[in-house]
Amino acid sequence: MRIKTLVAAMAAVASLAPIAAQAQAAENPWMVRVRAAYLDWTNGQTETVQATNITARKQMIPEFDVSYFFTKNIAAELVLTYPQTVTINAGSNSIGTVKALPPSLVLQYHFTDFGAFKPYVGAGVNYTIFSNRNNLWLGGNQYTVDSSSFGAVGQVGMDYMLDKNWGLNVDVKYIAMSTNVSSVATGASVGKLNLSPWTPAVGVTYKF
Repeated sequence: MRIKTLVAAMAAVASLAPIAAQAQAAENPWMVRVRAAYLDWTNGQTETVQATNITARKQMIPEFDVSYFFTKNIAAELVLTYPQTVTINAGSNSIGTVKALPPSLVLQYHFTDFGAFKPYVGAGVNYTIFSNRNNLWLGGNQYTVDSSSFGAVGQVGMDYMLDKNWGLNVDVKYIAMSTNVSSVATGASVGKLNLSPWTPAVGVTYKF
């Protein structure tokens, strides 16, 4: 599955959605958000990975999200960013970097009975693509990580609408994400790194 597959999935869900109520017909069902998100990696470890304390360094990333509202309460959100450079540490020392592209597709329920304050909850899937994977060196040995990770996403957040188009957003997601760390020379796994980040974020909403 690639990003275009997630886009196709979002389009497929949209094609199956019921026709919106006539009261909503005048509204465009699209919403976009730009967020600053913090990747708070869980950094769970097993086997040799644990012995050498291999972790991903926590970081801020930009996030761009596109939502489609099937009704005033039900929406699907495609969460995007560009490939991010993730620094991998052994203890407090960097042993190299990998690239991670982590699109997510989330189905949401929006609560609409609180005026300008519009909380929501969501659940979906994440597919992370890892590239530039062979740049990890430890003790003179070269290591790599899996090419991809597939896992569930949970989400809670809220929009505070300043007018019918513009709003402020606060959001947090938990993304199930893990990868094996393997020797490039032998292909043998030296353990699993459970990345599974919490991603608190703030941003701007535009509904059009």
